Amino acid sequence: MLNISNNQLNKKIDLTAYKSGAHIFNKNYYKFLNKFLFVFAFLTFILLFLPWTQNITGKGLVTTLEPGQRPQTIQSQIPGRIEQWFVREGDFVKKGDTILRISEVKSAYFDDRLIERTNEQISAKASSVNAYQGKVAALKRQIEALKQERSLKIAQTENKLLQSKLKVKSDSIDFEASKTNLKIAEKQFNRTETLQKEGLKAVIDVEQKGLKLQETQAHLISQENKLLASKNEVLNAKLERTRIGATFADKISKSQSDMFTAKSNGFDAQAQVSKLENRNSNYKIRNGLLYITAPQNGFINKALKSGIGGTFKEGESLVGIMPQNYDLAVETFVRPIDLPLLHINEKVRVQFDGWPAIIFSGWPNVSYGTYGAKVVAIERFISNNGKYRVLLAPDEKDHNWPTAIRVGSGAKTIALLEDVPIWYELWRQLNSFPPNYYQPEGSEKGKYDAKK
Repeated sequence: MLNISNNQLNKKIDLTAYKSGAHIFNKNYYKFLNKFLFVFAFLTFILLFLPWTQNITGKGLVTTLEPGQRPQTIQSQIPGRIEQWFVREGDFVKKGDTILRISEVKSAYFDDRLIERTNEQISAKASSVNAYQGKVAALKRQIEALKQERSLKIAQTENKLLQSKLKVKSDSIDFEASKTNLKIAEKQFNRTETLQKEGLKAVIDVEQKGLKLQETQAHLISQENKLLASKNEVLNAKLERTRIGATFADKISKSQSDMFTAKSNGFDAQAQVSKLENRNSNYKIRNGLLYITAPQNGFINKALKSGIGGTFKEGESLVGIMPQNYDLAVETFVRPIDLPLLHINEKVRVQFDGWPAIIFSGWPNVSYGTYGAKVVAIERFISNNGKYRVLLAPDEKDHNWPTAIRVGSGAKTIALLEDVPIWYELWRQLNSFPPNYYQPEGSEKGKYDAKK
């Protein structure tokens, strides 16, 4: 009833005296609603004391457990030009199967007989090495011959020197004898001359003694000349010995120098042979690189460099391949504030994209469509997205992961922490507090000590 007048009828007339008024004004409104609200409040209060599993949620991707099982691209180690494809996208290839053939784009490798010509160069250089080795051997023989000849020459000169010394000794004896004879001749001449003056000897006797004296003097001079000649022969023999030593030393040194030069040239030729052999091996390996092969069994994903005749640089990706056999894993990312809460072998629930799921993050036992996992690796350095990467592997004690999952599909993860009452979790969420810090089972300190 609208109060549009100052004359209020309900104050002047008792409306409850009427049947309809009594029915309306004495009716107990919201009886069922009040009971419902009371029961709801009671259940809510009871619900607040139910256990709730604290958790850390994250988003990630399905990957593989081993790095060698992950999708990869195949590159070429050399630049080239695509000539022929042997596979199509989606084909299965075995390890070593040829995927495509390429050709050279560098002019240094255009020659079809490059390996054959390199082998010829190796043969020529190897012959040079053999020739230098033969020259070294010949020079060694020459040096040995010169040494033997020097020994013989020196021995011959030593004998000649000894003969000269003996001749000097003989000539010196003859010289001394000549000097003695000269003294005797002088005495005889003087005595004969004295006797002739006294009249005891004839003049002819004096003349004979004078003649003999002159002969003796001439003989002495001759013996002296012989002695000097013998001494000169000794000096000549010594000089000859020195000259022979110097001459043969020069010849031997020259032969040794030639031998070392031949050795050096031989070593240089051997080094060139090694370089050519190395180059030849590189050519053979490079020819093998003209065929791009599969590194392992797998499926061709996508041709990253398509067409015929297209050129590419070394290291450029040509085709993607997915290994045939792989162990599934999930990589997820967590915030830095949640990182201390995770440990190796920590239990995690995973929901895969495309798989129906009913999730109660706080009650993992009643969730449907999630699969068990455990933490196997935690990244030590932060990723580009500002979070830390965590690698999850299937939990052997839980249900097997779906076999139809493909690497690269999305996944949501729920890391399970402590069990706390719901009221505590609500209070924590309202105050933006982090989950409880704790230690996993088997650590030295318990979880309650870790809270302190």
